[in-house]
Amino acid sequence: MPPTADQVPKNERLSPVVWRLGWVSFFTDVATEMIYPLLPAFLATMGAAGRWLGIVEGVAESVGALVKWRTGVVSDKAPVRKPYVVAGYTLSSLARPLTALAVAPWQVVIVRATDRVGKGLRSAPRDALLAIVASPERRAAAFAVHQMMDNLGAVVGPLVAFTLARALGWSIPHIFAWTIVPGILAVATLVFGVKEPAASQTPTPPPAGVAAPPSERLPGRVRGYLVAVAVFSLGASADSFLMLRLSRLGLAVAYLPIAWLSLNAVKATLNVPGGRIADRIGHKPTLLGGWVLYAAVYAMLPFAHTVEATWILMLLYGGYYGLSEGAEKALLAEMVTRKQRGRAFGAFHAITGIAVLPANAVFGFLFDLHPRMAFWFGAGAAALGALLLAPLRPKEKDASISGTGA
Repeated sequence: MPPTADQVPKNERLSPVVWRLGWVSFFTDVATEMIYPLLPAFLATMGAAGRWLGIVEGVAESVGALVKWRTGVVSDKAPVRKPYVVAGYTLSSLARPLTALAVAPWQVVIVRATDRVGKGLRSAPRDALLAIVASPERRAAAFAVHQMMDNLGAVVGPLVAFTLARALGWSIPHIFAWTIVPGILAVATLVFGVKEPAASQTPTPPPAGVAAPPSERLPGRVRGYLVAVAVFSLGASADSFLMLRLSRLGLAVAYLPIAWLSLNAVKATLNVPGGRIADRIGHKPTLLGGWVLYAAVYAMLPFAHTVEATWILMLLYGGYYGLSEGAEKALLAEMVTRKQRGRAFGAFHAITGIAVLPANAVFGFLFDLHPRMAFWFGAGAAALGALLLAPLRPKEKDASISGTGA
């Protein structure tokens, strides 16, 4: 029998706030993924599928990246972070259903960009809040649980949309409109279920071996880490290219949603084990393992000439998410003081968001030119990012700056 809550050592438990923020992310991603797979078809009804899909995602992610950076800086100066998190989730939950009213592609751009502004408002302060409520020994597990719930939402959302479309015969705008329901559940869970811990009254000491920064600049080792993240992200193309690869190899369109669900299911299954591994052996070694796995899978994909082989490699690629999604944020959290976490996470999210457009543009160009070159470009960027990450020396764990009392 699994141990009861009273039998689990106190430092082994995750704060209820972690799980509640996980449910917030789950409901939000259900709503998002009810729309995302149907968006190309929706734009096609306006006669603007291909070109406008790139514009929608490029503009939305770029706007969101800028907001993430500024919100991270501002939230560090605020006495509490929860209002930014609530504002972000509320804005996205209200904007998302408005997609149903769009009759022109530019209107979809505006709605999608507004949704991403909401994500920009919430991402950095939410991650800083997660870092506060998680003990240093369980921080990667906390981020992994949150990401697991997000990935589960990515599994349930398309299933809900498929059921509404096939079983009930709902139109695409009708499905979009009903994303307000999981959106309301997300905001309600956040408002009534998540309580932010009181800020410590004692000054927060700097990380071990790091002098207190004289300005608002992030420490040098953090900037080095963000450079490695930027290089890796420039080669990290959208997973939708894997769906395109399967399609070109002959997988029937009807099975593409199943392939997409299988990838997200692997992510959700491996997130928590990956977080536990990171907390046990170290955040940086685990993240390095994830990036090396990414490079290895992408290097092998050009040699997979069948649907079955490509699908197997895609599922192996899901292990990269399991190893990296908890470790990458936990590693960042341990490099900075509590008062810099919003700024650090804001920079992290901004860099990964800004990289989306050039990463997908370059990969898409190479993919059309020759798929082998595209996958090897991604493998090379991941390997180079790992080489830049390897020599970095994050501080030793220090409960005085990392735990709930930080």
